[in-house]
Amino acid sequence: MKWITRERPKIDRLACPWLIKKFVDPDAQFIYVPFKDVLRIAQETDATPFDIPGVEYTHYGDKCTFDYIVHKHNIQNAAIDIIAKIVRGADTDRHDIANEAAGLLAISSGLAYNITDDYELLETGFKVYDALYSWATHLYKQKHLQNSPFENLLHEVYLKFLKSKTAARQPQWVRELKEMIQDQVDAQMSIDIKKLSSELELNPSYLSREFSRYFDDLNFGDYVRKKRIEKAMDLMKNPKIPLTEIAYLTGFSDQSHFSRIFKKYTGDSPSQFRKNLKKVNIIPKGK
Repeated sequence: MKWITRERPKIDRLACPWLIKKFVDPDAQFIYVPFKDVLRIAQETDATPFDIPGVEYTHYGDKCTFDYIVHKHNIQNAAIDIIAKIVRGADTDRHDIANEAAGLLAISSGLAYNITDDYELLETGFKVYDALYSWATHLYKQKHLQNSPFENLLHEVYLKFLKSKTAARQPQWVRELKEMIQDQVDAQMSIDIKKLSSELELNPSYLSREFSRYFDDLNFGDYVRKKRIEKAMDLMKNPKIPLTEIAYLTGFSDQSHFSRIFKKYTGDSPSQFRKNLKKVNIIPKGK
């Protein structure tokens, strides 16, 4: 069976052929053509178009074409479920869905930049997704340092050295910025790094580059989300405050976004976290 899509694939148009070949159609052939020619050549060659608007195999809502193929062909595989989130996050620029999404985007963009022939790019992409599938099947829960005691020791020594060094030489702007971020988190204000850099009289590029050195090895966005989650955890000790209000008070646009980020940082949904607080009597019973 022939499948056809737009030329110059990057994420979905590499991931989908790999998924089709592995789980749907082992004899599949793939055709890459300019966008304007996809539907015409699909008719001429009796090929199935995918990942373009207005066809069956495409994006639906916040899901990408990879998700649709999994649903359409009832692919029930735990590793594919993991990969689907990574592909969706990379293809829709929602890297909060899966930590690995940003990495997949970087690798895919680099491959597309280096390889100008779409079919050579597809062949290389298959190797990337074969590796990703092996990782998702066998290595998903493993951390790099846990299998290498020597590297883990070096990492711990480096962190202690870095912490002591940065603590001793922490610039004045770091202390000021911590207070400004906390004030704006408490006041439920949107936090803009350009505005903060202007108030601190620092170049925004310099602030972005230096930020992680002094803020728990996190970038600006992740640090702000961490502070908001910490505030949410504190608010949850009061059983009278509904979770929807806590989401608002901590600056999240909606409860689903709040729940997703909260679970990413704590491992529990907000409701489960609150139940756990009751179990350890942090929240008084009967209130």
